[in-house]
Amino acid sequence: MENNLLDSFVDELHKLEKQGNRRTLPLITQQGNHIQYEEKNGYNLSSNDYLDLATDLTLREDFLQSVNSDNALFSASSSRLLTGNHVLYTQLEERLSAMFGTESALVFNSGYHMNTGILPAICHGRTLILADKWVHASLIDGIRLSAAQHFRYRHADYAHLEELLAKHASHFERVIIVTESIFSMDGDCTDLGYLVRLKRRYSNVMLYVDEAHAVGVRGERGLGCAEEQGCIDAIDFLTGTFGKALASLGGYLVCRQPIRDYLINKMRTLLFTTALPPINLRWSLFILERLDSFSDRRQQLCKNSTLLKQQIVAKGYECGSQSHILLLIIGDSNAAVLKAKELQRKGFYVLPIRPPTVPEGTSRIRISLTAGMPASLIHQLAASL
Repeated sequence: MENNLLDSFVDELHKLEKQGNRRTLPLITQQGNHIQYEEKNGYNLSSNDYLDLATDLTLREDFLQSVNSDNALFSASSSRLLTGNHVLYTQLEERLSAMFGTESALVFNSGYHMNTGILPAICHGRTLILADKWVHASLIDGIRLSAAQHFRYRHADYAHLEELLAKHASHFERVIIVTESIFSMDGDCTDLGYLVRLKRRYSNVMLYVDEAHAVGVRGERGLGCAEEQGCIDAIDFLTGTFGKALASLGGYLVCRQPIRDYLINKMRTLLFTTALPPINLRWSLFILERLDSFSDRRQQLCKNSTLLKQQIVAKGYECGSQSHILLLIIGDSNAAVLKAKELQRKGFYVLPIRPPTVPEGTSRIRISLTAGMPASLIHQLAASL
């Protein structure tokens, strides 16, 4: 009987294997910008460490100078509403609100906690969510968990979004437009200014923007695309993560004070989870305090991205990326797996992106560039395509 219960799982795994979509957890060792795996070594092009902060030994050593046996706390041991709200939370959130020029900020355990928690907390049956078709899985899950009705507008198709607003906005108490600023699967950017102007046509529309792949790398001070496009104060829910370019752990929201107060009372993924370890909060604060000083890295990342995009297009690939995330669209899942293995053999650790992460027939190689990648290596990668 027990084996029969497992048969459906085994059958589904066989189906995924046949489609080229079965996943396994790789056993890897990281050494700086290189990955060791299966007795091979490759330059890491699958990391979100866009500014090379996580691998910066000097930065790490500077931080460790501020750590001692009294303040190196590795567990909060409780939720924030009980005893886990360490004073570092207050310092980190005050730093965020000061940097972004907002009334308040709220820090979460992860970007996934954040996106699956905020939307269910703020939505009721008289709420409509209009989300870009390509938003991250965490946002999709947040939408599904909420009581809101929702429509997904075609990716970056603002005319379609306008049609949905014109047709439905008057029938709901609140409408929330949900998007990312840099989309992780195509590397393209949202026209946030356009969305702000669209929002302002309606008295009941709010804007939710996830800057997970933009914070740290875009904007003069590294505050993301909203800073770059001059519209921070017009976005109701401006979110980001510490876990990518900022080399730490957790997510954040900068917002008006009533929104923060409301979430503290209503957001289940904030209320019912153990708080972040103080040592992680201390490191996040350490990085934030130095964010302005990483402008050279941001500029170099931009140069690297432009150089590789030129090389990719010259090789005949389509590349609509507007960021440091660059794609080679392969199409078939098995072909994408083989292409990734070929590049890995040539010394570049890239991974295939397959359904359900991307639509059927659009499997791809995703290249995440970092600021420290030498131009000579970019040319070598291009030659290997």
